[in-house]
Amino acid sequence: MNIIHMHTHDSGRYISPYGYQIPTPALMKFAKEATLFRHCYCAGPTCSPSRAGLLTGYTPHENGMQGLASRGWQLNNYEHHLANYLGKNGYHTALCGIQHEAPDYHMIGYHEIVGSQEFNMDQTEASMEDWDYSNTEEACAYLKRQSEEGDRPFFLSMGWFNTHREYPKAKKDINSDYLMVPTPLYDCDANRRDMADYCESARVVDNCFARIMETLEKTGLRDQTLVIFTTDHGIAFPKMKCTLYDTGIGVAFIMDYPGNQRKGQAVDTLISQLDIYPTVCELAGAPIPDWTEGYSMVPFMEKKAEKVRDEIFSEVTYHAAYEPKRCIRTDRYKLIRLFDYHNGLVPANIDEAISKDFLVKNGYLEKKRVREYLFDLWIDPYERENLTENEKYAEVYNDLSLRLENWMKETNDPILKYGSRVPKPEGARVNRLTCMNPRLLDFED
Repeated sequence: MNIIHMHTHDSGRYISPYGYQIPTPALMKFAKEATLFRHCYCAGPTCSPSRAGLLTGYTPHENGMQGLASRGWQLNNYEHHLANYLGKNGYHTALCGIQHEAPDYHMIGYHEIVGSQEFNMDQTEASMEDWDYSNTEEACAYLKRQSEEGDRPFFLSMGWFNTHREYPKAKKDINSDYLMVPTPLYDCDANRRDMADYCESARVVDNCFARIMETLEKTGLRDQTLVIFTTDHGIAFPKMKCTLYDTGIGVAFIMDYPGNQRKGQAVDTLISQLDIYPTVCELAGAPIPDWTEGYSMVPFMEKKAEKVRDEIFSEVTYHAAYEPKRCIRTDRYKLIRLFDYHNGLVPANIDEAISKDFLVKNGYLEKKRVREYLFDLWIDPYERENLTENEKYAEVYNDLSLRLENWMKETNDPILKYGSRVPKPEGARVNRLTCMNPRLLDFED
């Protein structure tokens, strides 16, 4: 079957199929036709590590993408990239829009580049809207050509810049007075206005998604195509993106394909984005390569298994600044462990925003962290009460701690080799821990 992988920047689960008041009707329509996963988690809540995990099927600290591709990191082996692998297994592969797995998209090995790859993170919000809309039209033209002339199945990666900051300004029909701010943030005018602009950015995505789905329907490709919609990590608000809370690692994931036996269902099974690679391979009829660490979802989708996995792991090493941490999450419990010597917050790893300004002006950066956090997510889903010192949870803590340590050993986590300071690649750009803004040229030596 054909495969189209549609992905956004920084959306978390903040779209209407997950219950939020966000103007995304096309995604809601698709969710009702497809399978909506309520508990999908990324391999790392920053752009390149997350995408690299999804598109290689193994952890960022193993595949080389421990930081951002735009700042000097790259995969150890681009032959492991899903597009490269499918290209060697009978697929025509095409990239349209955003990729974040290579400093140069030519390194990945796509057969064709559709639309424009030329973009600048400092462009105006309006120009990035236009960039997404223009690329979407180019992708639609590609789909039409494939329906008429394609002599083999295709894999199309359609990446949108939205909902990355800076957001387009909310139009008049999005009234911030009547919006709820994201759960970790205080309900005030500044945060509501910030959320209104996010809603406008999400609407851009939804409009683009609608055009792709319309084209699939009109060309007759819809019933021949595995359709995936996801994002890289949580939304770019404080206490979300670049954190290992569920608000950072929880992601939207909606999937449909010919013969889907869970069509029209929302499911609670725990999955990692690492599981997408082997699932795609199995559905495509390609061998699942031995480097993948995820689990195919096909037995679950065919109702032959009740679940996909027992736990997920997620990680941060570098983002704008160095902030090494790891977590294990089961259906009920989560253990987060910090490995840096720095016990304060890292401001460069919080995207610039009016919501950040509000917190910083009111003393947020004076907050101190501890080395470990244990949460009972059934009782405390917002991760407020740290249970590491609670004797009633000692057995849970010991179990999760051992499982996290074993995972780090089995995956050759460099933290075990280098301790709290994992080296960066030569020439990589990393902000200082004291840097307030990730866009400042305030880098470590």
